[in-house]
Amino acid sequence: MSAKSHSIIMLRRNFKHITRNPTSVFNAVLMPLVIMLMFVYMFGDAFNVGVDYIDYATPGLMLLAVCYGLGATATSVNSDMTKGIINRFKAMDVSRGAVLAGHVVASVLTNLIAIGALVGVAFLLGFDPSASSLDWLGVVGIVLLLGVAAGWLTVALGLAAKSPETAGLAAVPLVMLPFFSSAIVPADKMGPGLRQFAEYQPFTPIIETLRGLLNGAPDTGDAITAVAWCIGIALVGYLWARSTFNKRA
Repeated sequence: MSAKSHSIIMLRRNFKHITRNPTSVFNAVLMPLVIMLMFVYMFGDAFNVGVDYIDYATPGLMLLAVCYGLGATATSVNSDMTKGIINRFKAMDVSRGAVLAGHVVASVLTNLIAIGALVGVAFLLGFDPSASSLDWLGVVGIVLLLGVAAGWLTVALGLAAKSPETAGLAAVPLVMLPFFSSAIVPADKMGPGLRQFAEYQPFTPIIETLRGLLNGAPDTGDAITAVAWCIGIALVGYLWARSTFNKRA
């Protein structure tokens, strides 16, 4: 069988594991919806962002939806490594790249489902983007690029961890990082120190690019920075994952 066929089989296997784990489904799909409802209904009126808060918050919550499913990916990757499943795949002559790629693709598809559900609920809450068809294509492209980057980095974290428990904890910083960006409130409304951190961390230009595309007025500088961050993170994650996999397998 080809590496492509192996990857498809690994993808099917990973999706079966996800659907059989209610906790991972809740974290990946339902938790972002809960956070959206909490911020829009409970805190939305407290934030002066110059536009309807649902329009401001949705791009940041889209990124948050990507991050909330990463813990399950890291745990699943580590379980494959520590429980001897990888050795079984080796005996079956399964492509090593397919094992890792299957986890990444499953993570990306889960992200798309979560973001689709979140955007649907956002429209019900009054979300009113000004994006053109071309802008929406840009949104999808950034989301896919972010999903691939976050997926490879999470796979690398899962492989590097000593146990499934520590693998899940290793993804926590990625879940928390959007809260210290412009996802919830503008960075210029934060205090000294935190404002600078929010402005220069990787998630802020990604969020601002999504926000600009959805408003129909993307900023070229933010877009270039966002794409550069995504490519850089994906490359680091991929090289780290392959190196760790080759050492531990």
